[in-house]
Amino acid sequence: MKAILFSLLVVLVAAAAPAHAMKGKITRVIDGNTLEFLSSEGDKYTILLSGIDCPELTQAYGDEARVCLEKLALNKSATVNVKSKDRSGRAIAEVLIDGKKDPRIQLLKDGLAWIEEGAATADLETYRAASQSKKKGLWKDANPTPPWTFRHQQSMLTPKSS
Repeated sequence: MKAILFSLLVVLVAAAAPAHAMKGKITRVIDGNTLEFLSSEGDKYTILLSGIDCPELTQAYGDEARVCLEKLALNKSATVNVKSKDRSGRAIAEVLIDGKKDPRIQLLKDGLAWIEEGAATADLETYRAASQSKKKGLWKDANPTPPWTFRHQQSMLTPKSS
């Protein structure tokens, strides 16, 4: 019984430990909050920036968000701290460009991202609120459509296969 409890304790402590930060290079920007990362060990990852959601490429400001992320990150060294994975197995992570610059902040400052639905964090929300009050980027529009609403609307237009 003691061995089982000890094993359970080891598993719980390991699960609570912070994620390992990976170093590598951003090799491709897919959209405003998705990029490809090549780790220094040679492993390739598709990374979603945690805590934000940018317009889809077919939405207003979607291409602007992608171009912004390209300027900030493409072909630059990065540190990636994976927080979780989405349903498709893509890593959801915090990314620091050149070990110090968080691209989420610039995307929010430029009005090119929302705080991800259900992921409000005070530090990121400050940047989003400031860009909205200054009517920057997508906040120029009176009622911009969040990407999660846009994706839902698009899925409703797609015929269901039987």
